[in-house]
Amino acid sequence: MLYLLLIYNCDRPEPGDPGFEEALTAVNAFADECRRRGSLLAGHPLQPEHTATTVSVREGRTLITDGPFAETHDHLGGYYLLDCPDLDAALDLAALCPMAAVGLIEVRPVAGVPGVDHRAAGDR
Repeated sequence: MLYLLLIYNCDRPEPGDPGFEEALTAVNAFADECRRRGSLLAGHPLQPEHTATTVSVREGRTLITDGPFAETHDHLGGYYLLDCPDLDAALDLAALCPMAAVGLIEVRPVAGVPGVDHRAAGDR
């Protein structure tokens, strides 16, 4: 089963900042553990929320808004896509994620909708 770990409210140090090397080591160790368990499919940090652009289409008109869709104190900072045997395994990995110590990790099952084609461009 696929699970998305959504990482919220984690201000991460940038290269050259104090604590960057320590944070990098912790994140890489987490990714290695996910790989060891055969779960890691993808994972990436996101640029800060002020770089977001929101797109919606209403009555045939495309509306583009700078910034995230909703004003919120919670901001999405990154994600991991994991293939785990069950929710308990996904929750176990989420608890190991170093960002869980400073932010929030939302664990959400990926919906399998019959007939929806989600293959990557290279898989078609």
